[in-house]
Amino acid sequence: MRKMKKISALLLAVCMGTGLLAGCSSGDTKKADTEKTAETGKKTFVFGDTTFNPENEEPDVNPHNTYSGWACIRYGIGETLFKYSDNMEIEPWLAKSYENVDELTWKITLQDDVKFTSGRAMDGQAVKECLEDLVKVHERAKGDLMIDTITAEGQTVTIKTTEPKPTLLNYLSDPYGCIVDVAAGVTEDGIVAGTGPYKAESLVSGEELKLVKNEEYWNGEPGYDEITVRTISDGDTLTMALQSGEIDAAYGMPYASYPLFENDEYTFSSCATSRAFFAHMNFESPIIQDAAVRKAIAMGIDKEGFVNTLLDGNGYPAVGTYPENFSFGGDAVTTESYNPEEAKKVLEEAGWVDLDGDGIREKDGQDLKIRWLTYPSRQELPLLAEAVQATLKEIGMDVVINSTADHNSIRADSSAWDVYASAMVTAPTGDPEYFFTTHCLDSSAVNNGHYHSDKLEQLEAEMAKTFDTERRGELAVEMQQTILDDNAFVFCSHLKMSMISKANVTGLTAHPCDFYEITVDLAPAE
Repeated sequence: MRKMKKISALLLAVCMGTGLLAGCSSGDTKKADTEKTAETGKKTFVFGDTTFNPENEEPDVNPHNTYSGWACIRYGIGETLFKYSDNMEIEPWLAKSYENVDELTWKITLQDDVKFTSGRAMDGQAVKECLEDLVKVHERAKGDLMIDTITAEGQTVTIKTTEPKPTLLNYLSDPYGCIVDVAAGVTEDGIVAGTGPYKAESLVSGEELKLVKNEEYWNGEPGYDEITVRTISDGDTLTMALQSGEIDAAYGMPYASYPLFENDEYTFSSCATSRAFFAHMNFESPIIQDAAVRKAIAMGIDKEGFVNTLLDGNGYPAVGTYPENFSFGGDAVTTESYNPEEAKKVLEEAGWVDLDGDGIREKDGQDLKIRWLTYPSRQELPLLAEAVQATLKEIGMDVVINSTADHNSIRADSSAWDVYASAMVTAPTGDPEYFFTTHCLDSSAVNNGHYHSDKLEQLEAEMAKTFDTERRGELAVEMQQTILDDNAFVFCSHLKMSMISKANVTGLTAHPCDFYEITVDLAPAE
């Protein structure tokens, strides 16, 4: 039996907050904010975010709905039983302690005196109801958690899984694991009652979320009375909003705008994350089924040029699924390097030649055209598409870009695209299994390209039952190498995320898991 402990995650990410010096100009900003506070009698904060919208499968703040748990946890509405420290170690949050009774049984003791914003006490029964509803309606959570039964008694819940689940606590820390009062229901706007420092009052999907201070918050005093989260998908609009003072902080600022805020009126908080920008190969596409084409695409993408030029150094070229600050990331695996001349040879040998001299190769009367699907709400993705279009043209590929907010419905049609480029945090739980279970297996919810590998399925079967973290790391290397050898995915870069705030805002801190943004520590400077 293993008693309460911190689980050392395999990621040791270093998170950095960079505070810039305050000067006379920020004094004017503080004065304006002071006057606004004096007028209303309330401390207010406005946050601009490019990513909170249905396009990113975040239509609301209900954690049981697609990926809306990210909004629930990011904006201080919901909290999970466990959370991640700055070093990506699991630590208690709504839970007080746990016992891993046996390979199938976990007994979790809850914090005392926690209330939902509905007024209901958070006890074992409330947590039981929440998790049972989660696995009933959320396919990804159901597959991750493998819950068989949940029993509740007072401030404890006991979870039995259908099979050994070494990463149960990791998955309970996923944003979908926010504990909400399901008895209070979900409003038509997708608002839930959580336990966080802020309560959602109103929501217009894809536009604006209104929050108010949770007066009965259990873990400190929230710093603001009212918070507004505004969805601003256009980078130039976001830039102007922060410059003009319409918003107090921003997430997703265009890199080209960074110099405008590198002065003593603003503060940057930056952090290396495992968020990857990567391409899925569609194995239903006849062109992509050609191994030579997949290999040539992998060899034809200039990752360093993309990061250094288009991202202005705000990222890290990727080798595999995970960045180098994972023991199983970075150079622990190998993949094709940028080599356009060798890519041309690979295509030539496979019969792809330019017969008509138009610069585009053909085979059996078919042009080597790649339909590249992506979306604009992550500013890096259209830039990646443009970079790929240029470098793949050099080796004889015609890349046709479809960057659209409607990408989710299009990717569901396997006849409509060849390569799909997206972004995700590949190890939000600090464990390597997450990426594979979501993207690479026959049972994966977002195996967009219908990739299959007998070897990968066998390795995952072992990982699913492995509690030893060192062995899990070894399996992660084998599993990555399997998909890289098949060129099933091309990992282009990892993100250095930054949030920018006015200098008179404190506590807005980037985190390596990219979950926690509006927290109880967010407050106006004294």
